[in-house]
Amino acid sequence: MNEEIKWIENNMLKNYGDGVSTELFSELEIDKARKFHSTFPDYEPTPLRSLQKLAMNYGVGGIFVKDESFRFGLNAFKALGGSYAIGRYLAKRLNKDISELPFDVLTSPEVKKQLGDITFATTTDGNHGRGIAWTARQLRQKSVVYMPKGSSQFRLEKIREEGAEASITDLNYDDAVRMTAVEAEKNGWIVVQDTSWEGYEEIPSWIMQGYGTMSAEALEEMNNLGVEKPTHIFVQAGVGALAGSVQGYFASLFKADRPKTVIVEANKADCLYKSALARDGKPRVVGGDMSTIMAGLACGEPNLIGWNILRDYSNMFVSSPDWVAARGMRVLANPLLGDPKVISGESGAVTAGLLSSLLKDQAFKDAREALQLNEKSQILIFNTEGNTDPYKYRSIVWDGELPSTGR
Repeated sequence: MNEEIKWIENNMLKNYGDGVSTELFSELEIDKARKFHSTFPDYEPTPLRSLQKLAMNYGVGGIFVKDESFRFGLNAFKALGGSYAIGRYLAKRLNKDISELPFDVLTSPEVKKQLGDITFATTTDGNHGRGIAWTARQLRQKSVVYMPKGSSQFRLEKIREEGAEASITDLNYDDAVRMTAVEAEKNGWIVVQDTSWEGYEEIPSWIMQGYGTMSAEALEEMNNLGVEKPTHIFVQAGVGALAGSVQGYFASLFKADRPKTVIVEANKADCLYKSALARDGKPRVVGGDMSTIMAGLACGEPNLIGWNILRDYSNMFVSSPDWVAARGMRVLANPLLGDPKVISGESGAVTAGLLSSLLKDQAFKDAREALQLNEKSQILIFNTEGNTDPYKYRSIVWDGELPSTGR
């Protein structure tokens, strides 16, 4: 028998204005990030895929997939956060506003001379590290990347191709983050991590603002398709930086009328779900190996900025086994006739896999009712990565690894 999906309604939900501030993710702040990204030569909004046939099949009004496999040619969304955080760090160092430092100015010999040589360090399962390495190379700086044990060799090589000094450690993600911080302190490197801890919050907040470009694009694209806003958002979470950014942006924009949001984690690293389960508002930590195929979500310690926003404004937390992500990959790769195909990796597809169970299985009738999912629902999900490990992708989609039968 397969492991079961677990869900819990958020009983800590606040009315907008009673919870933590979402000012970091206001339209003004996210517009600043988007304008910065738009100065990059490779910038283009990633496509929003409308899966209308799937929506009809599931009995909802619309399902929209923001497809980040096209972002900057890097096959994942992560470079949005890393590039903006590095841009903001350099702007601060130069005593300028980020709006004064478009890509061509930031990469100019004059600015490089002012800045000198800087090394940016990070911990990653693959996508974030590649984004940091790519940004550092674009800006003629250096990067050092550490990966947790069990990381994909293919992803490691992709990071090295961007010019980073990169290696796989024998530590889990959270311990590797701590080690990176120690090494950075010792060597004078700048840590660029979306995990926040006491005394390290500014750079994670910039990363989260950088992710906001994706949300702003998605909303604009839905508007262009005649949909005013999503009624529901399903978003995956590792440390909760992406989820906090998405939640923060839509809560800031729509306040009490914000979309209902479902936060989805890998069950081997479900720190946010366990935090919601505790019902006391305090974050919980998950330790150990966190052996899940959803490598991008294998993080056991919540980003505190993200957790506070999710605690106050999200509607439901879900703990998903690996087969859910595998099912999502197959659903997106083999669409109903008339729907576009979406290539999604393990961490990118878990929300699609969850929808396929949540909207169809009788076991989730209570969850559907709690979320008021019906024929008018317009659902937004994020494909956060493409086939960033093509060998694993083929094993799941071609060879049927992790079947979803037998539940």
